[in-house]
Amino acid sequence: MLDPSKRQGKQKKPTNLSQTLMKLWKYLQVHRAPLTIVLVMVTLSSLLALAGPFLVGMTIDLFISTGEMNGFMYMLLGLLTIYLLHSLTVWLQHFWMVRVSQSTVYQMRTQLMGHMNELPISYFDSSEQGDLMSRVNNDMENVSNTLNSSIIQVFTSVITLVGILVVMLWLSPLLTLVSMSVIPLMWFGIRWITKRTRKLFKAQQNRLGALNAFSEEAISGHSITKTFSQEERMIDSFREQNDQLKQSGFWAQVYSGLIPKYMNALNSFSFAIIAAAGGMMAVNNLITVGVIVIFIEYSRQFTRPLNDLANQFNLLLSAIAGAERVFEVMGTKREREDETNHRDIDWNVQGEVEFQNVSFSYTDTPTIQDVSFHVTPGKTVAFVGKTGAGKTTMMNLLTRFYDPDDGDILLDNQPIRSIKREDLREHLAVVLQDTHLFEGTIMENIRYGNLEASDDAVCRAAKEANAHRFIEKLSNGYETVLKGGGGISQGQKQLLAIARALLRNPKLLILDEATSSIDTVTELKIQQALAVLMEGRTSFVIAHRLNTIREADMIVIFDEGRIIEKGTHEQLLQLGGAYAKLHADQRSSSS
Repeated sequence: MLDPSKRQGKQKKPTNLSQTLMKLWKYLQVHRAPLTIVLVMVTLSSLLALAGPFLVGMTIDLFISTGEMNGFMYMLLGLLTIYLLHSLTVWLQHFWMVRVSQSTVYQMRTQLMGHMNELPISYFDSSEQGDLMSRVNNDMENVSNTLNSSIIQVFTSVITLVGILVVMLWLSPLLTLVSMSVIPLMWFGIRWITKRTRKLFKAQQNRLGALNAFSEEAISGHSITKTFSQEERMIDSFREQNDQLKQSGFWAQVYSGLIPKYMNALNSFSFAIIAAAGGMMAVNNLITVGVIVIFIEYSRQFTRPLNDLANQFNLLLSAIAGAERVFEVMGTKREREDETNHRDIDWNVQGEVEFQNVSFSYTDTPTIQDVSFHVTPGKTVAFVGKTGAGKTTMMNLLTRFYDPDDGDILLDNQPIRSIKREDLREHLAVVLQDTHLFEGTIMENIRYGNLEASDDAVCRAAKEANAHRFIEKLSNGYETVLKGGGGISQGQKQLLAIARALLRNPKLLILDEATSSIDTVTELKIQQALAVLMEGRTSFVIAHRLNTIREADMIVIFDEGRIIEKGTHEQLLQLGGAYAKLHADQRSSSS
């Protein structure tokens, strides 16, 4: 388990605010018609909200002060109609905005997942799964929630502010000037607060991603934690991560929470100023009591949109922080983007493979150094060496998960770096040491090797892989649902993976410790099935147990990324070198 202090790493600087907003707008502008309806409804609801206080003030001056009851009743009916229409327009704008926001986030999430599926393996090797999950789920949900509410609130607040200012100036420019005296205080206060909240919300999102990554790692490695009695250390590490999130979230909410308190204080101050100034003006017959009532209500409505804008600004900052993290992933170069001039495999693949002076390193330390060998079609090559010698890296290069730093790998005399990765992988099948099965039925997991295969073909592949017998013993046979690969043993998972490879019927076969989790009896049966599978196909096998590769056409011995020996089993034994010593060690340990 990584140390929490090292997990966080350096905080990435946020991208340009306007750039992120422009990217969001590209998704929103697709829904121009619904957004237009929302804007119309927002405008109507804002104007209707302004009409209510104005009619109340006019009612005081024209009817209440004069005692005219007929006009008073008509005005009450008008107010009732206004508030009913206001409620209807608010509901309609909410309905259409929800449709826009959900469609926008659906499109963004779909493109994000599609983009992630096209990213190179190197990106996932250098990223934490929990943090990526946080971007797909938490950050996208943050954007969704903000779009649902913030856009409407911003439109409403702006229209309300403009409308209030126009009516107040029309009624009394002098009292309007008095009412606006609190605006500089609002501007400086909000600017001081929001300047700090953006950094805090960005830190909060990063901490949340780190905590998700830690949680994912902790849950997946729970059995190891229990085995080594490291529960207390795990709890302490989680507590440290959780405390970091709490601290960043605490200060983000504290600073953002200052805004409504600050605005309420200014609102009360504004009310007092208007009451005092308006009272003196009314005594001098400069304005009426009804106008004072209108100003008092409008002053409340004027500060409320400012308050809402300030609050929504904080929510927008939080959403933008999430959107930045999403666009960060979507801005990563995909595998296909560097393949514009690459070719399809437009020939009948024979399976001839040649490594020509291949060198590669994941970091500054070389992993593969000047490797060369040639494999004729249909032959089997086995890679042997200590852990870290470079065996699996050879497979990563052959599948183009990575490309060599120097040298070339040829398939039928064509450099594979000039072939489209997708096209190359259509002729490959891989059985890894750590088998991954998807949530779904056994039938679906085997068919993953060839989606066009019939049920009968799936069953034949399972029989050849010696998996048919244990599958039939399951409660629902081939329709048994695997949740995360649970419910079956590791050896059975590998049998399904071999069946999946058999179904693909590839020209090139890669077996990375494919029988490492299978008992000796089953291994013999699997070897028979693999012999059938490898017949006529070029096969690459990584194995620690040398008895599984005795029949290989060529065995390549690696040490620190270099080939130190190669030949058949008998040739290497006669050579009396590293392979012979390893073979003798394994024989003595098994006897």
